Amino acid sequence: MDIPHQRLVYFQVTIEAGSVRQAAARLDIAPSAVSRQLSLIEEALGAPLLERSRQGVVPTPVGQMLLDYCRKRAALDDNFSEALDAYQRLETGHLSLTVGEGFVGDLLDTPLRTFTERYRGVRLDVDTGSTSDIIEAVVEDEAHIGLMYHERLHPQLRFWHSSRQPLVALMSPEHPLAAAEHEVSLAALSEHPMALWRTGHGVRQLVDEGFREAGLGQHVTMQTNSLSVLLHAARSELTLTLLPAFAAARELEDGALVARAVDCERFRQAHAHIVTRIGRRMPKAGLQLLRHLERWMRAFNSRQGAGH
Repeated sequence: MDIPHQRLVYFQVTIEAGSVRQAAARLDIAPSAVSRQLSLIEEALGAPLLERSRQGVVPTPVGQMLLDYCRKRAALDDNFSEALDAYQRLETGHLSLTVGEGFVGDLLDTPLRTFTERYRGVRLDVDTGSTSDIIEAVVEDEAHIGLMYHERLHPQLRFWHSSRQPLVALMSPEHPLAAAEHEVSLAALSEHPMALWRTGHGVRQLVDEGFREAGLGQHVTMQTNSLSVLLHAARSELTLTLLPAFAAARELEDGALVARAVDCERFRQAHAHIVTRIGRRMPKAGLQLLRHLERWMRAFNSRQGAGH
C-alpha cells in the first residue's frame, strides 16, 4: 500500500473530528482539499472509507481497518523515535570488541568499567583472539573495535591510537636473571628455558624476529595459546616468558613476577594498537568507547617501564 503519510493524517483527523469541515478547520486547510485527499485514498483502496451517522462521519469496515493501521503506524513511529532518542543518548546499543588476551585484565579494570558505569544500557561483547583473529574479526565486521599488539600496517585497518609497549622478560623474583640491573641481552635469554606463545601468535612472531635478526635461537621448553599458562610458567624459577608488561600487570604489582627490559630494538619499538575497519561507520556509543580506550592507552605511556 503506497499511500502518502500526510494523506493518512487527513483521514485520521477526519474520523477523530467527526466531519470533513471540522477536520479542515483543525488542519487549517480548505474542506475541498480534505475531501480530495480522502477520495484519492478510496480510489487507491477501491472501497469507501466513511459513512454518515447521527454522530457525524464514521468509518466503514475498510475505513476501520485503515484507522487501525494508522494508529499502529503512529505507535511504531513513536516507538522508533523513543528508541532513536535513547540510542542517541547512549542509553541503548550493542558494541563488540575482539582483543588480545593480554589486554583483558587491565581493560576490564579501567576503560570498560568506567564506560559501562556511565552507559549502562549499552551491551558490550568482548572476545579474545590472536592478532590474525582480531584482524579478521574487524575486517569482516564481526567486531566494531580491535585491540592488538605488534602488528604495524594493514590495508583495511584504521589505527586509531598506538602506544609503545616494549616486549620484556617476565620471570620469578628467584630466577637467575631477576637480579640484572641493566637490560638483559638476547644472548643471555637464549641460555634459559622459555615458555612462549605458539608459533603464529603476534607476540611469538616478534620474539622469533628479534632472535633471528640477532642470529640466536631460543630454548623453548613450553609453548601455549594461553596467557594464564605463560604467567604460571613464568612464576616458576625454571622458566621465563616474553610479553608486554601490561599483560602481567597484577603479577608485577603483587611481586609474583618481575620484568626486565631486553636489549633488542625490535622489542623496544613494539606497540599496542586500537583498530577499526577503514570505512566502517562507527555508532555513537562506539565513538565514545574509542575515546575511553584512547585515554586508557595513553595512560600506558605514563606507567613505569620494566626494571624501574
